[in-house]
Amino acid sequence: MKPPVLLVTGSCGLIGSDVCEFFGARGFQVHGWDSNHRAIFFGPEGDTSWSLRRLQTNVPDYHHTSLDIRDRDRVLEQVAAIGPNLIVHAAAQPSHDRAAAIPFLDFEVNAVGTLNLLEAARRACPESPFIHMSTNKVYGDLPNSIALKELETRWDYDDPAFAHGIPETLSIDQSKHSLFGASKVAGDVMVQEYGRYFGMPTCCLRGGCLTGPSHSGVELHGFLSYLIKCCFEGREYRVNGYKGKQVRDNIHSTDVAALMLEFYNRPRAAEVYNLGGGKENSCSILEAFAMAEAATGHKMKWHYVDENRVGDHICYYSDLRKIRAHFPSWTLTKSLPVIFEEIARAWAERTQESAAS
Repeated sequence: MKPPVLLVTGSCGLIGSDVCEFFGARGFQVHGWDSNHRAIFFGPEGDTSWSLRRLQTNVPDYHHTSLDIRDRDRVLEQVAAIGPNLIVHAAAQPSHDRAAAIPFLDFEVNAVGTLNLLEAARRACPESPFIHMSTNKVYGDLPNSIALKELETRWDYDDPAFAHGIPETLSIDQSKHSLFGASKVAGDVMVQEYGRYFGMPTCCLRGGCLTGPSHSGVELHGFLSYLIKCCFEGREYRVNGYKGKQVRDNIHSTDVAALMLEFYNRPRAAEVYNLGGGKENSCSILEAFAMAEAATGHKMKWHYVDENRVGDHICYYSDLRKIRAHFPSWTLTKSLPVIFEEIARAWAERTQESAAS
């Protein structure tokens, strides 16, 4: 009996690489596409070549293709040739700061690339679940209009309607998104439309801070990974506005992959899920500093700039109740302290490997 076939775009990124390992360990034949554009977006620190080597070592039935999802003809041709049973679309230009400097490239990757892949799936395998890694930035800065209360180390919601976090019913309209957020909205809505219009099993996972030891964290993308790297290496971390009390929810990439398996087994059409660590796995930057120090044994160096990033959320954590209602067997398995420890250990190991080579 032939194994099920998984196609992952952005296969050398954090989510892509861990999805490849997760499904590979469960008997899937894995096809990964990655053009290492992260090195183009963020320079040498964003290079994911090390991740490709890990996949080729750890995933026995892994097949890699260096493919740019903007190349429509190749995307159509390759999806038809592979005939995947599941598509996980994780390739993206992921930084809302960087997008303003590369608006054409940002939109072509995030919006046009997503359309290319959707149409290829519709033609070749319309019955196969299509999982799109979207982002909480599709809500723009509308979460900042929710009443907040200032606590000693963080901001939090002061409206009982948001006691569990941000639900999928929050509007994505009439707010400032950043160009990145706008391009991701375009891809997000198109994924929903292919589900509704063509009846395809699609879902958008609107991620909060997706994290884990496989992240190539840089200043413009990869909050926890970069913060812990700075702490480990003695770099000075820059805090942008909101007194360092801005809050994010953090979810380990393994828990993301586990939800994808749930959707593969019980697919639905045109679904949207807010996916993060929820309130239980949320922390402010100030709180993250203390946890990074505990995980690395180093003192955090940082300075404050009294200017927030454009469109940045003051407080954001995901309301996970819809996910838990649809997939009751899914749960968070990685707590915040465990996530910090794993990332710190990964940076130490990479440092040792670099020194040895």
